[in-house]
Amino acid sequence: MKKQSLSLILYFMSFILISSLVRAEISVRAENEGAAEWEQWFLSQVERHPSMSAIRAQFSNSSANADAAEQPLYNPELSSEYERNGDENNFTLGIQQTVDWWDQRSVGQDKAVFMRLAADAYYRQQLLEKSAGALSALVEWQTTERAASIAEDQKKQLNTLLDLAVKRQKAGDIGSIDAELAFLSLSQQLAQAAEIEVALQKAENSVRELLPQWTANKGGIPEAFWPTEPADVSDNDLLSHPLVQNAHAQWQVSNEEAVAARLAVKADPTFGVNAGRDGGDNLIGLTFSIPLNVRNNFSAEKRAANSAALEQEARFQAVYRKQRFNWQAAKTAWRRYQEQYLLWQTTVQGRVNNSAELLERQWQSGDLSTTDYLQALSQRTDSLQAGIHLEKQARLALIDMLLQSGNLITHLNLLAKLKPTN
Repeated sequence: MKKQSLSLILYFMSFILISSLVRAEISVRAENEGAAEWEQWFLSQVERHPSMSAIRAQFSNSSANADAAEQPLYNPELSSEYERNGDENNFTLGIQQTVDWWDQRSVGQDKAVFMRLAADAYYRQQLLEKSAGALSALVEWQTTERAASIAEDQKKQLNTLLDLAVKRQKAGDIGSIDAELAFLSLSQQLAQAAEIEVALQKAENSVRELLPQWTANKGGIPEAFWPTEPADVSDNDLLSHPLVQNAHAQWQVSNEEAVAARLAVKADPTFGVNAGRDGGDNLIGLTFSIPLNVRNNFSAEKRAANSAALEQEARFQAVYRKQRFNWQAAKTAWRRYQEQYLLWQTTVQGRVNNSAELLERQWQSGDLSTTDYLQALSQRTDSLQAGIHLEKQARLALIDMLLQSGNLITHLNLLAKLKPTN
């Protein structure tokens, strides 16, 4: 009988454990699905912003320029001539074509490839920056809203304290100076609350400007959005950063332009054929012409193109170098803020959250003076605000880290959903 009871207890315990795990899994799955739905909404909002429309138009413009660069250099030319000599009608009709003897078109085609790469990298970089800006604005609003809530709670506490202080003063429990101190603290808190409310309104306006259909009811960024440990990147990985790719593609475009400048010095021949009638006789002729680069050999254009290519190479190296240091700085900043925020959570947050009622009970019982109570309340509020500030800085640093590494696009899957079309 005892064995059956023990088995039954173990069965129910196993059932409860499995049910808890299933509920936890369902909860995590629902949270992830909610984050994915939020990301879809966020992407659509980024796409709706007028600045992104301008960037897509610029992308289309760059694509059209690339299409133009790979077209044939020369079109055929049609010529005609007519004259009347006495009773004779004389005319000629000819066609001529300049030949791309040195295959400059292939250089233009190579240039077009790099132009498209540069345009695509520039688009992705702008997408990175717009998304990072919108996420940062959401973090600013979210943390400012929490700071405003804490300030409002502090204001209510001081209002209650002032009412109680007045009652206790009338009852003779405390002196008039205690009520005056409560009044002064309340006055100071009113000013602080007003400043935070103004900051909250500004933060809300910033988010609404960046995300056209956002409202405060939509809330901030879901917790499931934040990666616990962002992927590390090497210096070689940073070569795929859109900013670096754009600089590299611009350098290759300049190299192709330098090649085109060298080929442009070499003259391309023009061949033609004419047919017609002259004095009643049929006429047919062939023409050939070639420019003579005697007075101008275009050496200055070659030097300018070569210098431009060297300039773009140096710019690429500078951009790549700067991006490596930006990534290291962002990574270091995030780790420092994250460490301090986690330390605050483990050592301070629990105590601060449970201290308000304890302080009030001690003041009510007379174990704590009004001065010490007000000071403790102020320190408690400062501690809560410090935690919010650390959380904000850690998340802003994380956004910057994703931005500098180029992984924000991967994290939000922006490239697949918002890639522009020609």
